[in-house]
Amino acid sequence: MSTRSSINSPRNSLLLPSVLVILVGVTSALTYQSIIKPPPPKLCGSPGGPPITAPRIKLRDGRYLAYKEHGVPREKALRKVIFIHGSDCCRHDAVYATRLSPGLIEELGMYLVSFDRPGYGESDPDPNRTPKSLALDVEELADQLNLGAKFYVIGYSMGGQATWGCLKYIPHRLAGATLVAPVVNYWWKNLPLNVSTQGYSLQPKRDQWAVRVAHYAPWLMYWWNTQKWFPGSSVANRDGTSFSQQDKEIVLKLGASRKPHLAEVRPQGLHETINRDMIVGFGSWEFDPIELEDPFLNDHQGSVHMWQGDDDMLVPVIPQRYIAEKLPWLHYHEVPGSGHFFHYNEGVVDDIVKTLFKTETEN
Repeated sequence: MSTRSSINSPRNSLLLPSVLVILVGVTSALTYQSIIKPPPPKLCGSPGGPPITAPRIKLRDGRYLAYKEHGVPREKALRKVIFIHGSDCCRHDAVYATRLSPGLIEELGMYLVSFDRPGYGESDPDPNRTPKSLALDVEELADQLNLGAKFYVIGYSMGGQATWGCLKYIPHRLAGATLVAPVVNYWWKNLPLNVSTQGYSLQPKRDQWAVRVAHYAPWLMYWWNTQKWFPGSSVANRDGTSFSQQDKEIVLKLGASRKPHLAEVRPQGLHETINRDMIVGFGSWEFDPIELEDPFLNDHQGSVHMWQGDDDMLVPVIPQRYIAEKLPWLHYHEVPGSGHFFHYNEGVVDDIVKTLFKTETEN
């Protein structure tokens, strides 16, 4: 009798559930800490962190942004360009300066500055990164380097999404803009369901899942791209098996020379580079690029261009065609038979850069 009453007492009836709750809580916390929660970034210049080798500016919120200058001296330049790199790249990957034909930089009087986006290379991470904050980083870089009232921007791949931010938030500072294979957010509200679904389904299955996690469960992104049970993002895992045929040929031909500074891309960790790109790029945006107005409608002194390969397996062409159709002021250039790395082909960068400056020379 005493045993039964002890078992059935209110205190004991609450004990087992409480213990279970505590055990589940502790297990969940340990799992979150060890598996799901990303490790803190290794800040450049901090004890045990990567060294600082690049020139850097200090931004409005105290972060540092690393940059690299190319082309003619800044003070002598006729045209000043800010290049925004894509995922798994850094300031050294300024293809639009390094692959121009000899003499063309001098002929154009072109200065180009590339920078490490937050968390990449030697730039401090920005846990509050948004398309708007990226645009403001670009503007502040221009101001601290004294690039003048207006400058050009070229954004490649995930850097293209930052370029959309520039067109939204700092259009008055732009002399022209070019988006090269810009990553599309399949949840932009004005992108029809059939268009986003078609584009989404053209990606490799592993990237379809990674994009879905980035949008619906961003807190799971670190675990998703580091676990070994099934493949995470192809970009995070540097897996090129799903590249287009042309991209595979380009990678094979160029080898390590395509990214000679690969070790300098992620010194602060995967989460503040690739994962943060995906969380921001495929998250909920506060604007839709399809709603943007022509930034040069009144003065006709500049132009906006988009370049896209029709065989790009990382950024499918279907949504780009729709966006170009809805934005008649956007000059759309589709490159037949080309993948994501088409700008490595002979003469392509020349065409991209000269087309960006064409409107200016016509006026």
